[in-house]
Amino acid sequence: MQRTLGETLNQQLHGLTESNARRLAEVRLTTEQLLAQLQQTHAGKLEEVTVSTQAARREQAERLAAFQAALVQQGAEALRTQTAQLESFAQQIVSLRSTLAESLQTQLHALSETNARRMAEVRATMEQQLAQLQASNATKLDEMRQVVDEKLQSTLEARLGESFKQVAERLEQVHKGLGEMQTLAVGVGSLQRVLTNVKTRGVFGEVQLEALLEQVLTAEQYARQIETKPRSGQRVDFAVRFPGRGDDGAPVWLPIDAKFPRDDYERLLDAHERVDAAAVELAGKALEARVRAEAKSIAENYLAAPHTTDFAILFLPVESLYAEVLRRPGLMDAVQRQHRVTLAGPTTLLAMLNSLQMGFRTLALEKQASEVWKVLGAVKTEFGRFGDWVEKLKEQVAKASDTLDKADTRAKQMRLALRKVEAVPEVQAQNLLPGLDAEPGTTDDDGAP
Repeated sequence: MQRTLGETLNQQLHGLTESNARRLAEVRLTTEQLLAQLQQTHAGKLEEVTVSTQAARREQAERLAAFQAALVQQGAEALRTQTAQLESFAQQIVSLRSTLAESLQTQLHALSETNARRMAEVRATMEQQLAQLQASNATKLDEMRQVVDEKLQSTLEARLGESFKQVAERLEQVHKGLGEMQTLAVGVGSLQRVLTNVKTRGVFGEVQLEALLEQVLTAEQYARQIETKPRSGQRVDFAVRFPGRGDDGAPVWLPIDAKFPRDDYERLLDAHERVDAAAVELAGKALEARVRAEAKSIAENYLAAPHTTDFAILFLPVESLYAEVLRRPGLMDAVQRQHRVTLAGPTTLLAMLNSLQMGFRTLALEKQASEVWKVLGAVKTEFGRFGDWVEKLKEQVAKASDTLDKADTRAKQMRLALRKVEAVPEVQAQNLLPGLDAEPGTTDDDGAP
């Protein structure tokens, strides 16, 4: 049956193709005839338009020539009129100029004579008034001299009284200032005792070091009084925590110890004030030896790779002390080379800590980037699975489409087979087939589709 249906469809398609070919030939012939008629019509109209255009062009040329001749004639007449008017206007200007010059000359001569008379009168009046003013000024100056002498005497007495009063007040303020200076001297003595105490000096350096660390780093990025060298029993003032590279995740420490060799530094300053070159040299060598000894102690007590970094930092809490140490030739390089200890003042340490903070931020970004790559890897894996699911869904949709095509073909075949069967009214059909009145996709009472 399918073969018969295919042959029928082929015959119908062949007949439809031939019919379309005949109709296309007829349409083409009709179109060619219409085009020929249209070309003939357009040719006739084009000739008419050409003739009318040429006539209009000749008429327009004649009108333009007449208009140009009229314009030339009018321009010549206007030029002659303007020339006559300009000549008359020039004659009037010449006569007016001569009249105006004579009038101005007469007025200037009269004005000069009037000004000369008035200037003479003003000069005489000014001389008379100046003489009167000089006499009046001399009288007033004598009177003012007497008044000024009297006022100067009274003002001098008043000013002297005020000056003595101010001197007394200033003496009282000086007395109070002496009392404050005594109080300040007591405070300086207390500060001297504080700085003289070795333990207090150490606390001063630690406090300043802790303030710098708190200013730049977070609490998790450094530790205080920690044993960086295992089983040494020595605790460094502060240590910066770096993330470890090992499997155990143990941190790597950067030891920072504060030292304040005040005695050696004060002896050096005193020698500079006394301009004693020998004492300056001795005090400088003593300060250098003290710094070397402190650096050696830090290296021995706090450095232990891989638990710590390869170097430590010796913090000098006073900028002038740090500058004096830097002035010692080769001291900083020798300490770094021999003991792996870097010297730092407050400003230098602050710059180092800022650099470390940038490193911490870079490490955090790298860690976050690795986590992002892991998430992207997981997404890539899931996306591969999603592609497999899409491929399976595509196959199922293709199968469903094939099934629908087959069902549609069967329905067409059934419709062709039932063409000769007479249809019954819709109500009667529903009564005869009660299960077919539901919408597509609904179910019956038993839940079957």
